[in-house]
Amino acid sequence: MNVPNMLTMSRFVLIPLFLFFYFNDQTITALSIVLVAGLTDFLDGYIARKSGQVTVTGSMLDPLADKLMMLAVVVALLIKSVLPLSAFLVMAFRELVMIIGSAIYHFRGLKTVPANLFGKVTTILYYVAILLLFLELRGGVTVFWCGIVLSFLTSVIYFMKFKSINQTTT
Repeated sequence: MNVPNMLTMSRFVLIPLFLFFYFNDQTITALSIVLVAGLTDFLDGYIARKSGQVTVTGSMLDPLADKLMMLAVVVALLIKSVLPLSAFLVMAFRELVMIIGSAIYHFRGLKTVPANLFGKVTTILYYVAILLLFLELRGGVTVFWCGIVLSFLTSVIYFMKFKSINQTTT
């Protein structure tokens, strides 16, 4: 267990904390927890790459922690009617397909594709949308939909790269 993996694991602990504070009407505390989770996401990858501590475990747990945190936030926003059901359904569908697909590829021993610039921009858009939604500022739902559209485009790019690196020469 190295520092990047501990940071990743902390995000799993932050999920119930976020939910507790959000549903007890402590929105700013809940938002702070989401932002801390985002910071740990950045830090764990940065530290792992810079210090040569990239692990298979971290490579699997990091995206899972990110997706579960994002799904928890989106479900919470949906329950409180801050986010429309349509946005939740489309985003949740894509995230669940990515989680299941990544697990299947991993357990079949296939090479996976690391995050790219589009994936990082998608994440930033989601965090901006969450910030706007939590602070009840205009444009939150629109920015969220922009993140959803970009996430699907990113998925197509990931799939094409995945297919390319896993093709066998005959």
